[in-house]
Formats: sequence, structure tokens, C-alpha cells
Amino acid sequence: MDQSKPDLDVGSDPGLPGFRKHPLGPGVHSSSSSCVSMRSDQSKDKNPYFSHEPSDETKHQFGPGVRSSSSSCVSMRSDQSKDKNPYFSHESSDETKHCLKHGVLSSSSSCVSMTSDQSKDKNPYFSREPSDETKHQFGPGVRSSSSSCVSMRSDQSKDKNPYFSHEPSDETEMKNSGRSVEEQLSGDIINPCCVEELLQEHHTNLKSRYKHVSEGTEEAGRETLFNLVYTELNITEGLRDEVNTQHEVKQLEIAPISAISDDTSIRCQDVFKALPDQHGSIRLVLTSGVAGAGKSFSVQKFTLDWAEGLENQDISAVVPLSFREMNLIKEEQHSLLTLIQLFHPALQKIPTEKLAAFKLLFIFDGLDESRLSLDFKNSPVVSDVSQKSSVKVLLTNLIQGHLLPSALVWITSRPAAASQIPPSCVDRLTEIRGFNDAQKDEYFRKRFTNKELSNKMISHIKSSRSLCIMCEVPVFCWITAVVLENVLTTKRKGKLPTTLTDMYSHFLMVQTKRKMNKYQKENETCPQSATEADREVFLKLGKLAFEHLEKGNIMFYQEDLQQCGLDVTEASVYSGVCTEIFRRENGIFQKSIYSFIHLSVQEFLAAVYMFHCYSNGKTEVTDNFLTNEENSKTFGLNISRTNALNASKDDKKKLLTLDKFLRGVMEKSLQSETGHLDLFVRFLHGLSLESNQKLLGSLLGKSRKTSTQKAISNLRKMNTDDISPDRSINIFHCLVEIKDLSVHQEINKFLKSANSSKKKLSEIHCSALAYMLQMSEEVLEELDLKKYNTTSEGRWRLMPAVRNCRKARLSGCGLSNTHCEVVASALKSNPSHLTELDLSGNPLQESAVKIMSAGLGSPNCKLETLRLEDCSLSEISFAALGSALKSNPSTLTELDLSENSQQGSGAKNLSGFLESPECKLQILRLSECRLSQTASAAVFLGLKANPCHLIKLDLSGSHLQDSEVKIFSAAIESPHCRLESLWLENCNLSEIGCAALSSALESNPSHLTELMLSGNMLQVSGMKSLSGFLKNPKCKLQILRLNDCGLSSISCTALSSALRSNPSHLIELNLCNNSNIQNSGVKQLCGFLRSSRLETLRLLNCGLSRNSCFSLESALKSSSSNLIELDLSGNKLLHSDVKQLFILTTKSEYKLRILRWEWL
Repeated sequence: MDQSKPDLDVGSDPGLPGFRKHPLGPGVHSSSSSCVSMRSDQSKDKNPYFSHEPSDETKHQFGPGVRSSSSSCVSMRSDQSKDKNPYFSHESSDETKHCLKHGVLSSSSSCVSMTSDQSKDKNPYFSREPSDETKHQFGPGVRSSSSSCVSMRSDQSKDKNPYFSHEPSDETEMKNSGRSVEEQLSGDIINPCCVEELLQEHHTNLKSRYKHVSEGTEEAGRETLFNLVYTELNITEGLRDEVNTQHEVKQLEIAPISAISDDTSIRCQDVFKALPDQHGSIRLVLTSGVAGAGKSFSVQKFTLDWAEGLENQDISAVVPLSFREMNLIKEEQHSLLTLIQLFHPALQKIPTEKLAAFKLLFIFDGLDESRLSLDFKNSPVVSDVSQKSSVKVLLTNLIQGHLLPSALVWITSRPAAASQIPPSCVDRLTEIRGFNDAQKDEYFRKRFTNKELSNKMISHIKSSRSLCIMCEVPVFCWITAVVLENVLTTKRKGKLPTTLTDMYSHFLMVQTKRKMNKYQKENETCPQSATEADREVFLKLGKLAFEHLEKGNIMFYQEDLQQCGLDVTEASVYSGVCTEIFRRENGIFQKSIYSFIHLSVQEFLAAVYMFHCYSNGKTEVTDNFLTNEENSKTFGLNISRTNALNASKDDKKKLLTLDKFLRGVMEKSLQSETGHLDLFVRFLHGLSLESNQKLLGSLLGKSRKTSTQKAISNLRKMNTDDISPDRSINIFHCLVEIKDLSVHQEINKFLKSANSSKKKLSEIHCSALAYMLQMSEEVLEELDLKKYNTTSEGRWRLMPAVRNCRKARLSGCGLSNTHCEVVASALKSNPSHLTELDLSGNPLQESAVKIMSAGLGSPNCKLETLRLEDCSLSEISFAALGSALKSNPSTLTELDLSENSQQGSGAKNLSGFLESPECKLQILRLSECRLSQTASAAVFLGLKANPCHLIKLDLSGSHLQDSEVKIFSAAIESPHCRLESLWLENCNLSEIGCAALSSALESNPSHLTELMLSGNMLQVSGMKSLSGFLKNPKCKLQILRLNDCGLSSISCTALSSALRSNPSHLIELNLCNNSNIQNSGVKQLCGFLRSSRLETLRLLNCGLSRNSCFSLESALKSSSSNLIELDLSGNKLLHSDVKQLFILTTKSEYKLRILRWEWL
């Protein structure tokens, strides 16, 4: 060993300062001397032994192969130096320079060793502050993890006498105890250094680790200061439901382009700060976002601001823990204490008891990358920070609050994995939506100081809807910037990319060109073509991308690469130079983890590989993909449709014509419930274009001059009866990628047409229209599917537009579960624009109602009117609906459940919603529901508990028992009841029931304006009971319908008497189908007609004769009469009988204008 050079144990992860790979275990380093110190109590009775071989004691102390991280030079007190003269030099060794350059902590003494060459001309200086030279030696922010005992060479010991003991020191005992790594890291070792100093070291380490950023690359020397490129992201409260079920690119495309107001946006630094209207503390935050949206950037910004002392200084320590790296220790046993110390060595000496006193923040980044199988139901409880368990058990207990309940927890995840965390554990749910339009502009202007260049980029992006949408993802902004910079600044300027396939094809070539510039001289003859070596590597990467896209994997390890024929060295080259495509990360255990920088890059390379296999006749790959039943089951594909693709060998050969190949891939992608192949199939269509084949050159294989017209025709005609409307929109996107813009242009013309309702729309037109409507910046006022001249399938394809409209009229369209999912997602959207929804006439299955109810129960749902008339709702459907409305009762003001004659007690499930203090329902229609006694009683009790808001109630067709009417009457006689319209037609009201109802109305008469009692046999007794309410001076009734109530002339006497005493409000009276009224009854009514505000009187089928006409003529000639409409249909009247009444309609001095009469 060259004694002139410091023997430093250099860690291999420059991203983790002070963290080194050590024989004691990952991240563990000894801070003791490499020999037994002559100052320790162990050596006081022993003479030093000099030997070229280490002593047995030394061997035992450190174990085989364990190196000491002692003083930075070979101690002159060791036996290794006895025959050698020390060498002094003013220059640091190369190894020292390397160590200090990368910020590696020295575990030597905290002062300059007097045995080093730097001290030969200096006297030791004792000070409580490190010298300038020491600061310079270790670099800014680098702290020495000195010996765990007080060095006699430091200023801390100058006033103390050494203490010798026959008992081994704590540190030596730990070394010799043979304890495990976890035990050696445990908090029972109390560090005499002040805790503040250790926390400051943790600050410094995190600052060093997070202050730089590499956009798409980790190539040395290309890092940028984080704060120079960081652009604020859109973080909103809540989560869109569709993000759990849609392809992540599709999630961007189904969200309407509506700017999020500043007051709903949350800064990443404020995720633990409650909004003004929120109460209580926030312990756990779950942040969701699509790949590349900026989740890890937000974590980095939060951590860096804390480390720099700018934000959240009330937090004692931020502890970032990546799921990606925790995967590597998933089989190990740890306590929470050792887990922290393992990943953050600066916290190794924090005492156990201090953890509970600290305010810690654990940041678990990348839940979607976790392989820990978190089980929140069956996990054993762990509450002691020093108790060992599996990593997944520690995490579940920390998340549930059993372990260190004072700690804050922040979890980030892609949307599909976010549901793993129980809602009961989450205090705040946020979503990172990437960039809005203003932030996109800011990103490009920050990246390019040349205003002309950045303005050209921004303008081009805004001209392409697909590029504009994708640029909501920061990673895609970077890809776009790389490509457009290359196209706009090179001498050979070409056409700017307008489709996603164009953009990714250029991106691949730009990265190839960068590699060639670094490793080879650029091929001047064909600067954009890939070399043979590049081609082989890209195809291997494509194979990896394709095979794992089918499996749903986004992270790969060395064995995954090897299975695809990728040499690790090749991958390393492309992760170091061409890392914009393929990224390698060294985990804390030095095991390489590979991933593409974004899922879309993986999908593009997968498409390149698949198209290469097609072009080169590799039918085994294409056939297996199209007929793979296992993958069909994995992603919920339609097995019958997939099996239909299994054909004979001759059929398979036919399938490999371009149009049939693309059709087969398109049909398979449409069967996916999650749309995991949507972007992949778009890229395949884009790669079929000659322009992209020419750009990618030999990468795609043999070039075939084939027309895309058949493929375009197939897309236009493709049948999607059993496919989700959202899936169908991808057919339109494929047309865009293949650059057939005719459909887009035709729909633009349709939207501008004044007679658009007459134009016949094909199914593909409807898909395009749905996409354009839902992506419009302007919210559609009304979507009425029946107004469009198209087929049933065409109307179904229009369904996605419901996400960007206020009123959706979808009655009688034969909606299925799939269509209800679209409506539910519209209700759950953040923000949700839908305020009125009409689903009447659709026989909804119980499963469909449950899907819909999930949307209705969402806190984002702002629905005010819901119509489910004649939807065949069952008792189970009512239960699901009632539960949803109870959970979100505050916005609905109108509910129509008429004609759902389930003949059971299902409606009783509405009582919880109706009696909620937050329920603001104003209109409730339950006509023809044939409510059972239990159901109606439950509804009435709900109304009694909360009568303040309901203004219209329709219970027609419910056969109400006297007991039920009494309960209802108690509700409406409440002074808080504001009921204005009451429909009780055909309710089989008895004399007792009518009396109870009339008494209640008389007690609270001032609000009711409409009373519908048709079809109840009121007869004389009922009419007399009702008269008490009608003649009340406070009665404001305007419409009274008593059709088919068995009324006679005596009943009319009671009615007329009541109305004469309070004539100023009633404007409509319907007495149809009371055949016993006859002439005498009409005569009684005429006394009321002479001086009333009555405008409409209906006397159809009332047994009237000529005399009745004379009485009516006399009354209507009165100057005080206001009657406008008179219906005498169904009575045996001749033309001569009604002649005088007809004359009245022609004279201006009389009010009568409409006379209905049938010629007999």
C-alpha cells in the first residue's frame, strides 16, 4: 500500500453524500481508528505490537475484509509504518480529490491529523470552530463524521483527563459483540454530539442531493441547478375518478381544457397546510399524478426548500424514502429507526427517544413502483420505533398512525396505484396535473432565452391539439423542446412535427445524433440515420418495451435486460449518453434499476419493435400478440373477439397486409378496459406513413410502398357496439396520426353549420365530435343525443361529450353499464360542469345504478337535477342511490324517480338523504312507484325531519294508508314546511286520510299553490274537510285538480262556498270526470265565477246539459269574470247549446278566448 496516499473508502453514489458501501452493511461506516487507540482504556496494559500482519485482536475486531475508515493517512502508531518514513506532500492525492469532489464524508478525525503531511509546519490549534483550512479541505457543506469518542486531539478534550477502565467502551463493545447491522445502527448508542449538529448535517446532505436536476439525463456534467429550471405545477385538491381507469394519456384527453383558478391551486410547499375553510391538522397527504406530471419534482422542491431553510421550518427532519429503493430490502427485517438510519446516515446517532419528540416528515415517493404488497387489514400492529418487522409492515403502521403517530406522511403515486391507501388514512388527497397553458409558456421561455425561438415553439404547440394536450406533462414539454430546438436550429430545417408519432420519431433520431457526436464522427451523408449498432440496441430496447408493456411493467432489472438480449454494458452506454430514452438509476444498494423516462417513450419503442417485426415478416411476434389469450385476460380483453383473431396459417398470412395488420391491432386495443394499448396503436398507425419510415430509416426494416387508404377506410367503418365510447375516440386519434384530417375538417364544418341537426353523422364523425366537444374551452350548455341525426351507436359514441356540458339529456338511448361509467366520470370530474342529468326511459341494471351512484356520491359532483323516470329501478338500485345521495346531499334540488314501480320498500333508502340537515332538495317526484307502507312512512319521516327546502312533492299512484297520511300530515303542518306543490293523485285517500290532510293544510296554509287530488274518492265528506283549508284567508292556492273524485252537486256547493270566501288566488280548477256535478253543481260554481281570478275551468265529462251553458254564459258576461279557457268536452251538448259561449270568445269585452267542445 502506498502510504503517501490517503486510504479513503469512497462511496459510489454521489447522490447520497456520506453514504458508502461498507463491509458492515450498506451505509454503515466505522468512525473509529483502524487500530486500537493508545488513548483508549483497552491499551493501557498492553505494549504496542508492530507487525506486517494484523494482530488476531485486530482481525477479530473488524472481521475478514473489513476496512477501517480511520484517519486519512496511515497512522504512525500502527505496525504498518514502523519500517517506513512518512512522506509529506503539499498536494492532495488523486483519490482524495475524487473523494472531496463528490462530497464524500470523511470518517477521520474532525481536526487535521498531526500525522498527515499538512501539519508538519504547523502547531496544533484548539478551537470550537473548524479552521478555514479544514473547511477548505472538505469543501462547503461537507461534514466530518468523526470518532464517536472525544478525540484527545480535538479542543473538546483539552481540559479533561483521560479515563482508563478495565471495562470495554460502548463503541468497542459494539464492535466485538457480533451484533447485526441493524443492531449496530439502533438508537441505543447515544451520540454526545449535539442533536442540532446532526440535523444540520442532514440538512446539508439533502441540500447537496437535491440542488441539481437532470432533465431526462444523468450524464455527468449536464446537471442544472434545480431552481433555475423549476416551473410551478398545477396541484389541486381532490382526484379525478377517471384517472384510476384510463390510460394516462387518455386522462389528459378526457379532461376539458378549462383553466384552474388560482384559489384552487396548492403550492407543493403547502400540501400540509389547511385551506381557510378546512379544520383540523393534516397528517397524511396522498398526491397522485400521471407519469411525468412532476410528482418527484414536487418532492424535490419541497425537500430542497426545507433543506435551504426557506419553507416548513417547523418540521424537524424531512426523511425521503423511495419505494423504488425500498423494493431492494423488501425481504429484510428492520425497525423504523434502522430504516431511517439505513437511508440517511447523518441520522444514525439520533437517540431513540428523540424521534417521538421530533416533528418528522416521511416522504414515500413512487407508490406505483412498490413491490411491497401493503396489507392494511391484516398487518400486525407495530408501535415501537425500535421493534423489528418487515418493511411493508413498518410502512402500513406508519401510514395508519400506529407507529410514530406524531410524524407527517406524504405519499406520491401514479393514479392506478393510489387506491391502495385506505381513504380513512388520508387527510388530504391532491392531484398534480402538470402544466396549464401559462406554465407551458413559462417552461419554454425559461429553457430558451432566445425569445424568437421560444415563441416559435409555443406557437407551434398551440397549433396542434394533441401536442398541446401532451405538453401538460412536463416530461413531454422537455421532449418537445429537444425536438423543436433541433429542427429550428439546424441548417437542414425540415417540417415541424405535428403528430405524436412525428415528435417521437424525431426525438429518437436526435438522441442517436447526440450519441454519434460524442462517440463517432457524424455521418455527413445521412446525419439522421441510425447506425447498425444503434439499430440493434434500439430494437432490443423496443423488445424490452413491448414485452413489458404487455405485462404492465415500467421498471426493469438486469435480468429483464438479459432476457431481451440487452447486454448490461450496452444499456449502460445508452443510460449514460442517450439517457433521454433509457434511464439507469443506482439505488442505495448499488443495484441498477432501469426505466424509460416516460411511459409514452416505452410505448413508442414498443410500436417501433412491432412495426419492425411486421415489416421483416417476423410473424411469430405479430401472431402471438394478436392471439395471446393470457394477456387478453390480464387487461380485461374480450376473449371471444380475441379468439376470432386465431385463424389458420393462410389467414394469418393474409392478416399481415398492412390494413389487416393495423385492423387486428386496433381491434385488440379496443377491447382493453384500461386502454393500455391506446397510445401504442396510435404510434403503429403513424409509423405506417412513408415520412416516418424514411426518418427512422433501417430501424423499421424493409420499406414497403403500401397505401394507407385501406387502413383509413377500416378506421372509418369500424364497428364498436360493445366498446366504451372513450375507446372509440382512439379510432379518431389513429386517423390523426395517419394524417387523414378529413373527418376533423368535416366536423369543424358541422359545428359552424346553421342546420347541423339535419346533417347525417356517421359513427366516426360522432367520435370526432365527442372529442372536440369535450376538449372545447367553452362548456356546452346542453347535450341532447336525440337532436343528432345518427344511429344508436353514433349516439353512444357522443357520450364522452357529457364531461363538458351543463345539461345532458340522454333519455331513451338504451344506455349500458359502459355508458353509465362515462356519465359517472363526468360527475366525478374536477371540476364537474354537469348540473342537469336526464336518464329517463333507460332500463338501468342494478350494476349500472351502482356505477352511477359512485359518481353521485363524489364530492366533486355538483348535480342539481336528476331524472330517472321509468328506469326499472329495483330495491337494490334505490339503496345504492340513497346511499350516494346521503353522502353528497348538498347540491341536488330536483329528483325524479317516477314510474319505477318496484313494489317494494326500496324508496325507504331515501330517508337518510331526505332527513340530512345538508339536504337542499326542492322537488321530489315518486309518482307511480307504488310505494309500500314502510317506504312511504320512511320518506315522510325524512321530510318531517327536514321540511325546510322541499317545495314540490309528487306521490301520485301510491296507495296511502291512513297511518301514512297522518305521518305525512304531521310533516306538512310544521311551520318550517315550505311546500308549494303537492301531487297526491290516485292515492286512495280515505275520509280519515282526507280529514288529516285538510287539517294539516289549514294549519300551514300560506305556501301551497298547487294541490292535485285527482283520482281520490273525496265525495261530499272529503270536500267539506278540504273547504276549511280553501276558505282560510291565508290560503294562496292557485291550481286545484279534483278530477274523478266522485263529486256531486252537494260537493260543488261546499267548494263554491269556500272559494267565494277567498276568491283572489285560484286561477285553475279541474273538475273533469265528476259526472254527478250536472246542472245544479255548475249553477253553484257560477256564483264563484262572477267575481274571481279563475282563468281555466275544466268540466269534461261532468254530465252537463244546455242549462249549464246558460248559467255559464251569464256568469262569464260579468265584468268581474276573468275566465280565459273553458273545457266542456265529453258532455252531451249540441252546437246550439254552446253557440252563445262561442260568441263570447269573439267579443273583446269578454275574457273568454278558448272553448273546448266536442260535436255530438
